[in-house]
Amino acid sequence: MEAITDGVNKMNIAESQKKNRIQVSNTKKPLFFYVNLAKRYMQQYAEVELSALGMAIATVVSVAEILKNNGFAIERKIMTSTVEIKDERVRPIQKAKIEITLGKTENFDELMAKSAQEREAADAEAQS
Repeated sequence: MEAITDGVNKMNIAESQKKNRIQVSNTKKPLFFYVNLAKRYMQQYAEVELSALGMAIATVVSVAEILKNNGFAIERKIMTSTVEIKDERVRPIQKAKIEITLGKTENFDELMAKSAQEREAADAEAQS
């Protein structure tokens, strides 16, 4: 019985630490940090999962919309839930959670190459 319990525990840990998951905070980093990070993750993994709790949900939705509106991403899945978190006094608190899975668009690589060229041009202009 212990072997089964250990297997289940290891499975949950592996699932919660996906390599293509970005856990967004609304206080730690600016919005475009997450936009650029999501682009990099999509280059590596072809899709990215944006995840947030509570007040950071608005940030995740903004990141996803920026990527979609600029043609970098398509929406694959949106999942909402409520999770129970313990506060400082060890009292359980219900928090809203969202997970948005985005995939690369067909022209993702072209858009990334174009933005890299524009950035290089701007850097060259700034140096001269």
